[in-house]
Amino acid sequence: MTGRVSRALASLLALLVLLTACGGGEPAASDAGLDTDGLHGSALDEPYRVPETDLIDTAGADYSLTDADADLTLVFFGYTHCPDICGIVMSTIASALVRLDDADRERVDVVFVTTDPARDDPASLRAYLDSYDPEFEGATGEMETIIATARELAVFVEQGEKLPGGGYEVVHSDPIIGLDDQDQATTVWSKDTSAQQLAEDIEELLSR
Repeated sequence: MTGRVSRALASLLALLVLLTACGGGEPAASDAGLDTDGLHGSALDEPYRVPETDLIDTAGADYSLTDADADLTLVFFGYTHCPDICGIVMSTIASALVRLDDADRERVDVVFVTTDPARDDPASLRAYLDSYDPEFEGATGEMETIIATARELAVFVEQGEKLPGGGYEVVHSDPIIGLDDQDQATTVWSKDTSAQQLAEDIEELLSR
């Protein structure tokens, strides 16, 4: 096992980020306390390098997470047909951002990377994200590319059995990943982070 993979697994275990199919199980109780770095989320001791992979944005143009140029970019891997967890997390992110002042809000981008590209084409992603915030960006692409991109950020994505209505059963872990302006993943939040906690952490990170 490589050192990079070992670090990724250790971080996941430390954060108790559970691998889950959307729609399964009850969310764990949220830890409202701050960690030793002054965040509700967890700062990574060894940040993950953001991979330069070929995705497609909601306009149908080539896109990579390394294209993000905001001071802070929040990335979440999910899918539009998810019955619960993905919607909860996206609502949390949207609610956190409206708590920021205008200057801080301008410094934050949000990217939703689909884990179900068979059903989530650019138009579907755009319609889904517009219901949360028209400024949110979405990314789709080849399933193999999405899985590889997620793996580099210590996010688990697996394509399951094909569904009768099209697409596939999707299994994925559900952290929110914070990317800095140097193409590094530096911070991770669990799905149980509240909007207020996330907003406080965003303000703290932007102040540094």
